[in-house]
Amino acid sequence: MAKSKSSKSTARKSAVAKRTVTAPKPTRIASPRALSVHIGLNAVDPKHYAGWDGELVACEADANDMAALAAAQHIKPTVLLTKKATRDNVLTAIRSAARTLKAGDLFMLSYSGHGGQVPDVSGDEEDKKDETWCFYDGEFIDDELFNELSGFASGVRVIVLSDSCHSGTVTRARVPETAAGNGRSKMMPPSVAMRTYTLHKSFYDNIQKDVARSARKSRAASVDPDAALAQVHAGAPDRLTQIASTTQAAIILISGCQDNQTSMDGDHNGAFTEQLLRIWDDGRFNPSGGNYVNFHAAIKAGMPSTQTPNFFTLGSARDFSRQRPFKI
Repeated sequence: MAKSKSSKSTARKSAVAKRTVTAPKPTRIASPRALSVHIGLNAVDPKHYAGWDGELVACEADANDMAALAAAQHIKPTVLLTKKATRDNVLTAIRSAARTLKAGDLFMLSYSGHGGQVPDVSGDEEDKKDETWCFYDGEFIDDELFNELSGFASGVRVIVLSDSCHSGTVTRARVPETAAGNGRSKMMPPSVAMRTYTLHKSFYDNIQKDVARSARKSRAASVDPDAALAQVHAGAPDRLTQIASTTQAAIILISGCQDNQTSMDGDHNGAFTEQLLRIWDDGRFNPSGGNYVNFHAAIKAGMPSTQTPNFFTLGSARDFSRQRPFKI
């Protein structure tokens, strides 16, 4: 019995289908992501700082302007100003970024506010002081910052911009009380720092001990954080691998001043942030080849001798330092 035309057509289509090999769909490579956190405090809570409110003028503007810079580069910013710039909020924001970002991604962290000090109880500071960022409801110790940055995955690029006193390496040395000069200093007065510590001694001592315990357990902390941070780069690219640590992320810090200097507040921006924004020039900075090393050098060249921005790295930041600033 002869097959119908319809049956023959179906058979031919089936045979063609069997011979046809479906090409695999091209693998989509995820584009790098970028997140940022911008912290600016024009005051702190006197309840935690022995009655001192740490009044400044330009730090909130610094944070907002750095967030605008980030957004223009397609970096998603989080802004924490004064009362919102609490220890919990900052830690939550940094840890959220660390959980989210993968190799090739970018994290930007900027801080504008007072720098302070607490006595070192973990035995890692030659000067017996741990340096701090002054958040609204408490200080954030330098070892805490190192510990949090060590939580970023291998291959994540981290740029930290610190416009505060004690920020040369976030940081190592006490700023002389006579170093402030004219204008508003971002240095927490040593007398306030000691009163604040005395009132909250157990809190700050326990933080340092907890970080030290965490460091001993962490593969990323096999190099002592203070010993690593104390190795400061002068900016030459061939020296950017001198800090050998097992930090997984590539980290660059550009700070407002050296360890023995004072960062100054301004009428709209802090001196360091103002110069950074002027050099960046809404993205017009050296489009033919400007990198982080050049960027730091240009900022430094325009600053007074009393405030010299610093540059150092953690992890394998050689390639990162040669990239265009804020490039995703």
